[in-house]
Amino acid sequence: MSSVATTTYRQGQTAIQRERRRQRQRQLAVRIVLLLLALAYALFPIIWIASASVDPRNSLVNLGLIPRGATLKNYETLLNSSIHPFTRWLWNSIKVSTITMVLSVLVSTFAAYSFSRFRFRGRDATLLTVFLIQVFPNSLTIVATFLLIQEIGNYIPSFGLNSHGGLILVYLGGALGINTWLMKGFFDSVPRDLDESAMIDGASHWRIFWQILFPLVRPILAVVGILTFIATYNDYIIALTLLKNTQQQTLAVGLNLFLGEQFSQQWGVFAAGALLGALPVVVLYLLMQDYIVGGLTAGAVKG
Repeated sequence: MSSVATTTYRQGQTAIQRERRRQRQRQLAVRIVLLLLALAYALFPIIWIASASVDPRNSLVNLGLIPRGATLKNYETLLNSSIHPFTRWLWNSIKVSTITMVLSVLVSTFAAYSFSRFRFRGRDATLLTVFLIQVFPNSLTIVATFLLIQEIGNYIPSFGLNSHGGLILVYLGGALGINTWLMKGFFDSVPRDLDESAMIDGASHWRIFWQILFPLVRPILAVVGILTFIATYNDYIIALTLLKNTQQQTLAVGLNLFLGEQFSQQWGVFAAGALLGALPVVVLYLLMQDYIVGGLTAGAVKG
């Protein structure tokens, strides 16, 4: 009886293992299918733009994966055009987005630290006001923004219309609210016991912020920085409203000039510019991904 029971038990265990193996294989197959669908969904626009950029017909009609007579003429037209200075637009976008990102992260970090760690009169009302301002879309304030920047330009031309200073000023006003809220939530998740222990040891608020809290909040700094850079880099409406000089325009506004005329739309050149214009965002993410993934763990290790 014992041998029969042992044999039956082993057979049952073997069947269970086979069933588990089948389940793992089915789960793996489902994951592979979902991964392939996600890759196809993500790569299709990129492949389409890349194909359009080497199509000599400057058209999106009957576009194949590899167009007939594929050429780099669209890229040559884009980079060598004297009427449409692509490199100038690209530099303007990178400059404006980088300055906005740095200033926004810097100011938002100090503001979030103050709201999270200090208690002062009007704190809750200020936070509520900042939140309510973010509810309204930027498109509702276009006219007011234009008039405000125009008035500022009468006194300080470098922050007026058709200037990058005025554009950065507007971007900062739109980004500080949501960035402060995001960072404040992250600061609130850091235990206040760390602050109290450091104060007992005689550390100042600045030392607590820089040596204890700052390493812990690096992930949110990287996330906020990337989001701010992308939002500023891709903006079209505000830049179109404030910048009129071709040499001062950003990439999003400048590329639209290739499509502005009804009978001379250069889709191939536009696709080439869009493809090259996406490179700074990709490079920025690759440079900062280590801070996003490993920043919290690295900051939590006390040396």
